Amino acid sequence: MTLSIDHIVIRVRDLEQTIADYVELGFTVQRGGTHADGATHNALIGFQDGSYFELIAFLRDAPEHRWWDADNRAGDGLVDFALLPESVKTVVDAARQRGLSYEGPIAGGRVRPDGERLAWQLGKPATPDLPFLCGDVTPRHLRVAEGEVRFHRNGARGISGLNVAVRDLDASVSRYRALLGEPLQVHRSALPGHGVWFATLSIGATTLTLLSPSGTASGTGLAKELEERLASRGEGVFGVVLNGPQGASPHLLPLGLTHGAGLEVLPTVNAEPARS
Repeated sequence: MTLSIDHIVIRVRDLEQTIADYVELGFTVQRGGTHADGATHNALIGFQDGSYFELIAFLRDAPEHRWWDADNRAGDGLVDFALLPESVKTVVDAARQRGLSYEGPIAGGRVRPDGERLAWQLGKPATPDLPFLCGDVTPRHLRVAEGEVRFHRNGARGISGLNVAVRDLDASVSRYRALLGEPLQVHRSALPGHGVWFATLSIGATTLTLLSPSGTASGTGLAKELEERLASRGEGVFGVVLNGPQGASPHLLPLGLTHGAGLEVLPTVNAEPARS
């Protein structure tokens, strides 16, 4: 089974302001259009590795939507991520056979600003520590544009790592094993002095790190960040590592311009060929 990171979802209140802020950060932003249910519209930031950011905002109240936050208690920020399957049905069926509940395939789509209609299928997990699945029905290049729009003034090339906050590390590791299948290499350890347990695994070229507070160093550092994340948003992605220009100094992008998304840029060590 071949799965890779498809996209990262960043929910915002004001899409126009968010587009302007990400352009200021040096990203090339594409307008995506309105989704088929009329609840949301989006913009995209595509990368050379084929993954992308989805900047998404609500156009109406949508309590049925998994990313809806009626009172905006959590504010703007990272809310989800998707994997790209060759077939949503195949992945969902295999996960179910391994005892993991996934809903789907579910039809989805949107209309681009140029009138092009896109269609895809979704697979939705029962728990928020897991990604959803997004598989194309119409050609993927219509959803994720290729060419110059994947190059950015700030030198960002793609997504090299994701940090996911979870409450029960062992339970989440078991779910990921059931989703991704065997053989799956998982490395589990503790961060000494930080009160955090973590496990790492690879999805394609991306390193996924599951982190859970251990309760031994509550109120400080990373443990505090995790506890606050779990209290305000629940389980899910809370940090993204981007491949940046070779030789660049590691740095965090300002949260005011990323709209609460924790984005870290690390220099690219070995350039990988772009994925179509």
